[in-house]
Amino acid sequence: MRATGCSVAPASWEILPLDDVCMRITSGGTPSRRAPEFFIGGTIPWVKTQELLDGWIDDTEEHITLDAVKNSSAKILPEQTVLVAMYGATVGQLGMLRRPMSCNQACCAFIVDKSKADFRYLYYQLLNHRHQLKELSTGAAQQNLSGTMLKAYQLPFPKVETQGRIADVLASLDNKIELNRRMNETLEAMARALFRSWFVDFDPVRAKSEGRPTGLPADLDTLFPSEFEDSPLGEIPKGWRAGTVSDVVGMGRQQVNPGDSPDEVFAHFSIPAFDAGRNPILEVGFAIKSNKLVVTPGSILVSKLNPHIPRVWLTDVDPAYRAVGSTEFFVLQATAPHSSAFLYSLMSSPEFAVDLQTLVTGTSNSHQRVQPEAFMSYSLVVPPGETATAFESLVKPLLDQVLANRKEMAQLAKTRDELLPRLLSGEIEVAEEEVALHG
Repeated sequence: MRATGCSVAPASWEILPLDDVCMRITSGGTPSRRAPEFFIGGTIPWVKTQELLDGWIDDTEEHITLDAVKNSSAKILPEQTVLVAMYGATVGQLGMLRRPMSCNQACCAFIVDKSKADFRYLYYQLLNHRHQLKELSTGAAQQNLSGTMLKAYQLPFPKVETQGRIADVLASLDNKIELNRRMNETLEAMARALFRSWFVDFDPVRAKSEGRPTGLPADLDTLFPSEFEDSPLGEIPKGWRAGTVSDVVGMGRQQVNPGDSPDEVFAHFSIPAFDAGRNPILEVGFAIKSNKLVVTPGSILVSKLNPHIPRVWLTDVDPAYRAVGSTEFFVLQATAPHSSAFLYSLMSSPEFAVDLQTLVTGTSNSHQRVQPEAFMSYSLVVPPGETATAFESLVKPLLDQVLANRKEMAQLAKTRDELLPRLLSGEIEVAEEEVALHG
């Protein structure tokens, strides 16, 4: 075994600069925002660094046009390109392109030479060396990596066939994580669709008022009236009422300073933990700076910071640890007869996300916040208790499965992260039959 400056590898593996295993290493560009034709009607996905979430990229928030590519520094990158964030807080974040896309100038794009490297192996090596990449960027004023620095960065590369076998094992775990993630998207979409049907569009009431069947079982059908009535919020189902968030939610304000218990392990619900997979980070008290909010079982967390980035957290509090949350969250508990299933569906609905943005104070995008008073006084239609209870009976099993899937994803990620350095250093050799077993 020999040291490479950042890892150890078998003597048979080559230590190569990244420029040697790539056909091209480049960055992207940002088309002028003053030319709306570069974005309106665009079909080419355009990746920003905040969209590099350590995995496949299937699509992006924004798209650009072919004219944007022709008239700016933006360029089209092929599928299987590996992207690395070079600037700011996202330095070292990674992504792989599922299809041809473009990216901004803060991304470094690695287009591998398939005769020399498996793009997935390169991705996993960069993931394994994220800490070292961050250290390389520490000296810069804004923690910047340069393309020149990344081109010269050396990593160990076995034969391409061996790279493929290593990548297959790691990818099999990531594929299972991705399957659970997609399942959770489907389950949450089902919950949101039912919430919208019952509590936004009032579909069962509308059907009854028009003499149509609701399509619901008899016990649910009877929960809905057959007519509407006027209210301060417009027409609402008869017998329901116009209210505010405070009618269905209690806000937790109790705080604790984890530093007062420096050796105790806390489950820390932070914004970075939400963005990384919606699992709290286990941290000892002395590592958690400043006061935090107490997070109780059944809590729903809603970020009051920059609500244009929706962050609504269905929590799963482990009784083995005291749970604390960032003060940038509202810690919410549903008040009976409403439930956490109703509350989560309300807070994660697209309509609520849009309205929440109208409640902000502050002018800078990085400092916009929603004040508690404005949040609690947000207007909504409050259904009768028995209707809310029926909704919980249908949606809670879906959300329970979401939480179970999330736990499994965290365990799979832990297994992958434990295997990562051992496979990529050659400490564990992977035979073809082992790849079949993991697949």
